[in-house]
Amino acid sequence: MAIITLLTDYGTTDSYVGEVKGVLLSLAPGCTLIDLTHEVRPGDVAGAAYVLSRTWGRYPEGCVHLVIVDPGVGTTRAGVALRAAGQAFVGPDNGLFGCLVDQPGLEAVDLAIPPRASNTFHGRDVFAPAAAALARGAPLVSLGAAHHRAPLRLPASVPVHEGKVVIGEVTYVDRFGNLITNLTTDVVPPYAVLEMDALVIGPLKSTFGDVPAGALVAYVGSGGCVEIAVHGGSAARRLGLGVGGKIRARLG
Repeated sequence: MAIITLLTDYGTTDSYVGEVKGVLLSLAPGCTLIDLTHEVRPGDVAGAAYVLSRTWGRYPEGCVHLVIVDPGVGTTRAGVALRAAGQAFVGPDNGLFGCLVDQPGLEAVDLAIPPRASNTFHGRDVFAPAAAALARGAPLVSLGAAHHRAPLRLPASVPVHEGKVVIGEVTYVDRFGNLITNLTTDVVPPYAVLEMDALVIGPLKSTFGDVPAGALVAYVGSGGCVEIAVHGGSAARRLGLGVGGKIRARLG
């Protein structure tokens, strides 16, 4: 039986994750459930898309990824089931699956809404049953009509060049307060100096321990992007920055 991963903004305080898991285990007994995270900020589609982009490729072929961050639940936004690169994905087509657009073998169907589905809990009543069906081996075409457009892709933020300065922005903040940016080593060479407003962070280091405790550090994180951290603290709190905050790389 397949692995089903779960990525939601439901948290673990309420019953929502438990209800979804109950449906999955009832309809696909024996499946293995993996919690990617349920701590995405409520309604943060971009944050969930980032987490999905980092995680899905770590799993084996045949995996089913159930992704539910759905601020448009009950509206005309489409619910989709997709296959790409030997894996399956289920959730709302609101930008969550933009990372799959260029993957091989991409195909998708629009999911029908069952008559008794709750207007506010498609995760339990629409997406979980579809994910369970895929885990049982159901063909994608059995779940709905063909989805004849690519999954919705969120607008991408790209670094901006202004003379000898590259301006990037924070795209994600992790639980440690590390600021993940859209800057990469393609545009930030080792000699570049990272800055925020008048504050100099310095050139890229290898890891947190390359600076004293409490100091700011810029480095290339495990996802391949430039990150800003505080050794033993929170860069988000120290700098007062969140998603959309600007970081400059001075090239000379």
